[in-house]
Amino acid sequence: MSNLSIREAIGEDAEAIRLIYNHEVENETSTMDLVPRTLEVQREWIAGRSGAFCAIVAVDSTGTILGFGALSEYKDRSGYRSTVENSVYVHRDVARRGIGKQLLLQLIEMATVSGFHSVIARIESQSLASRGLHESCGFELVGVERQVARKFGKWLDIAVMQKLIST
Repeated sequence: MSNLSIREAIGEDAEAIRLIYNHEVENETSTMDLVPRTLEVQREWIAGRSGAFCAIVAVDSTGTILGFGALSEYKDRSGYRSTVENSVYVHRDVARRGIGKQLLLQLIEMATVSGFHSVIARIESQSLASRGLHESCGFELVGVERQVARKFGKWLDIAVMQKLIST
């Protein structure tokens, strides 16, 4: 989408982000969260994000938030500080229009500027659209964790994809 802008998320974006995310929680396997977020929890999530770990939103020309993304700490042990994990969510009504790719490319740029060495994506293995998105941005499949998640009464495998961004 050419009329799309990407910017840092602010508190006023909480409800739009929450609606996109809660759809995924309640209906999809793109997140392993099982409990929908409240508006207060979503506001706290945005407020707690800053610098390289800020949340970003994709906004159309009318100001409507169509998707969001974020970088997160990969692991809390010091040796992992050069690696981050990405998350990208797009409103299902506008999926497959390049919004996710614009968000992901911006997250990669943020990780690069912040001096990270690698970005990890953890994707439900059957989510071919998300895996394809990440492949299109230079991520490679580095492994599959078997039956590590359970949602909607099914065991799920998680594909781990990685992009090295500096050497």
